[in-house]
Amino acid sequence: MKKLVSWNVNGLRACVGKGFLDFLTAEAPDVVCLQETKMEREQADFDLPGYHEYWNSCQVRKGYSGTAVFTKEKPLSVRYGIGQEEVDAEGRVITCEYPGWLLVTVYTPNSQRGLERIGFRMAFEDAFRAYLRGLQQEKPIIICGDMNVAHRPIDLKNPRQNIGNAGYSYEERGKFAELLAYCGLLDTFRHFYPEQEGAYSWWSYMNRARENNVGWRIDYFLADKRLAPRLEDSRILSQVFGSDHCPVELLIG
Repeated sequence: MKKLVSWNVNGLRACVGKGFLDFLTAEAPDVVCLQETKMEREQADFDLPGYHEYWNSCQVRKGYSGTAVFTKEKPLSVRYGIGQEEVDAEGRVITCEYPGWLLVTVYTPNSQRGLERIGFRMAFEDAFRAYLRGLQQEKPIIICGDMNVAHRPIDLKNPRQNIGNAGYSYEERGKFAELLAYCGLLDTFRHFYPEQEGAYSWWSYMNRARENNVGWRIDYFLADKRLAPRLEDSRILSQVFGSDHCPVELLIG
């Protein structure tokens, strides 16, 4: 069985100062995918023995966005970006090929307050979906990361008040549903826990939101339906601190 972990660390250097390395030691995942690293590898003052490292840092703005993959098993191949220059400059996607699947980690653009960046977000969604469809011609896919959308009302504490806001707009939820349907993907957490309430992966730093569990589930493991027989469990590790997001985990045979 493989243990895959995804975590928006909201600045890896800050997260390291809040226990990231202790988490890595305790959990010992086979692969950990990070989003919003906000750094380049040469800025790191830590070592990760036993892991191969792959970084995709933002090129247009230092200290912004960025993804990384740390993996015990060396991938057969690694790809950066999705072939769209504007998106790829922000370091949002890494794809690692393994014998049984292609693992894609993604930091989906935030539409921002007032949906100021919704046009960029929608263009990304279409390009990303096309990229994934291309990958599926090679192998089944697993997608993980901060996808910046709560899919259904059960996936956030206050759905009615947030209709139309970034992360819960009709446009974003529609694109997410389209991704699941068009690419034949399972939301693995809902596959195992279809009606579990209060299961969130992000909380605002304001108004004691995490303490009161006023959150959103916007971090996912999506899996190709062809992999369904191999799925063991999908978990939200809400007891782990270090970021405004918590890690999410997929166990697969």
